Amino acid sequence: MFVAGLQLSRAFYAEAVQPLLEEVPHSAARIGPGSEVLGFDTPRSADHEWGPRLEVFLSPADAGRIPELHRRLAEHLPRTFHGWPTHFEPVEGDHAGRMTPTDGPVRHRVGLTTVEEWCQERLGVDPRRGLSSGDWLATPAQALAEATAGAVFHDGLGELEPLRAVLAWYPPDVWRYVLACQWRRIAQEEAFVGRTGEVGDELGSAVVAARLVRDLMRLALLLHRRYPPYSKWLGSAFAALPVASALDPALRGALAATTWHERERHLVTAYETLAAAQNDTGLAAPVDPTTRPYFSRPFQVLKADRFADALLAAVTDPVIAALPRVGAVDQHADNTDLLTDPRRSRAVAHTALSPELSAKHVHDT
Repeated sequence: MFVAGLQLSRAFYAEAVQPLLEEVPHSAARIGPGSEVLGFDTPRSADHEWGPRLEVFLSPADAGRIPELHRRLAEHLPRTFHGWPTHFEPVEGDHAGRMTPTDGPVRHRVGLTTVEEWCQERLGVDPRRGLSSGDWLATPAQALAEATAGAVFHDGLGELEPLRAVLAWYPPDVWRYVLACQWRRIAQEEAFVGRTGEVGDELGSAVVAARLVRDLMRLALLLHRRYPPYSKWLGSAFAALPVASALDPALRGALAATTWHERERHLVTAYETLAAAQNDTGLAAPVDPTTRPYFSRPFQVLKADRFADALLAAVTDPVIAALPRVGAVDQHADNTDLLTDPRRSRAVAHTALSPELSAKHVHDT
């Protein structure tokens, strides 16, 4: 019978892993990649990278014991736990693992590491040393979601909970900047739904509308202090927002529409709903949330740049205020191999954000 992955991992730690680590100071959690970390796992998830698994963090002084402890777990963990195999085999040569019965030592998925090593591997930076504006903007929202969701089962080192508190949400001016850049993305294409449709390109109009729907969903999450996850879970995360019930019919309508006039009508509802939501945040001076014609053309738009301008006008940090309007790395890059490689994503982000962004520009955390 299926059980939520976080619940399974919590029990696995308490009943099977923790007793084998009693004399070793450690912390334990289920964070990082995995549908169960974000709370979106289903029975389908069990076919790979899901099961009795977790991360165990050791102090730097005990890091040398990792091979020994790995062997201990392999030799003494039960081969099944609550009916689920604890042994993982690679899936068709992939790096992913699948639960498989075994008669020998367990090839377990208890990751043994230090907090610093985990941060460098997953984020490319150790937030406990402070985060610069560049660090925040070079870290994809998916990675921030993976670090702050999930669950900590035991924090014997006293490091995980403070780390997650640091990463809980963007500093105010970084938040304003990221929101401004999201509004900017919308401003750049909102008139194209009508312009493409006007020349008979309904397919092109539908593609633009779909892009805008995605950007509006990400905007809604950002306005409600939620890190937007990658595409597979974007809709699931959006559905949990308080504004989703009001926005869902409009966004679905825009995607289902067969004419550009109908798409535009639904998008106008979504624009005005989220414009009002921004005004409610108090992050910037209120802006008229109603739509209007696009110059002399018969297209109804929000002119979303007005909201970007208001947010940037409220930024007090001169370094952030001077940044180009390209945003965080996943607002200007959309390649999975890039965004899952902290070294590359940080290099791209720092290049895009200009040399004016100093790595020493650290926010208090």
